[in-house]
Amino acid sequence: MAEDTMGDDLAAQLNEVARALHGRNGSQDTLDEIVRAAVDTIPGTWHAGIMTIVGKRDVRTVASTGDVPRDVDQVQYDTGQGPCLTALYQQTIVRAPDLAEEARWPVFAQRALALDVSSMLSFRLYVHGDDLGALNLYSPDVRAFDEESEHVGLLFAGHAAVALSTAQEREHLTEAVRTRDLIGQAKGILMERHKLTADQAFAVLVRASQQANLKLRDLAEKLTRTGELPRG
Repeated sequence: MAEDTMGDDLAAQLNEVARALHGRNGSQDTLDEIVRAAVDTIPGTWHAGIMTIVGKRDVRTVASTGDVPRDVDQVQYDTGQGPCLTALYQQTIVRAPDLAEEARWPVFAQRALALDVSSMLSFRLYVHGDDLGALNLYSPDVRAFDEESEHVGLLFAGHAAVALSTAQEREHLTEAVRTRDLIGQAKGILMERHKLTADQAFAVLVRASQQANLKLRDLAEKLTRTGELPRG
């Protein structure tokens, strides 16, 4: 009965987390809410951060609850090793119970200890082609993360990944609508100014974007803002 109650409590807590995450405006707000909620939800967590790799090259910390995650992540960037990078590239979940005894990333471990981090837990959040993301948890306590932390963290990461994907899709849709509107406005300017058909105006925009080496959207925005058609 006690286990059922604990399970119900966890389910209710995760449902609240999911609602909070889906209520954010935009990807960055969602990322910031994920790390805040992780500290409140996953047992043992003092600090949280999200690390991403874009195109398998651009590695960044895109959200954190403070300086500790960013400082520790910088050590991983500098040394090329650590639990976050391992979670991104090799494993779904990586636990480092005691960095003082850690043999997998010895250089990183010593420098992380100097930043008052003794244990870590990392979860891969998503893999989109060459883009990767991981949720990373930090604690000054040795063996702060146990099997319960892994269980709760895995469920939490699932909710977080869905919320982030939804936020990104919303942003992409909004951007697509804005791009369509800008191109429509730019076509309208050319049609009115030069007495062109819609197809002719679009052809002029495409040709001008190629000559100016600008994306069609950027060229359309410049035309609607300045009234001038950039030339190469």
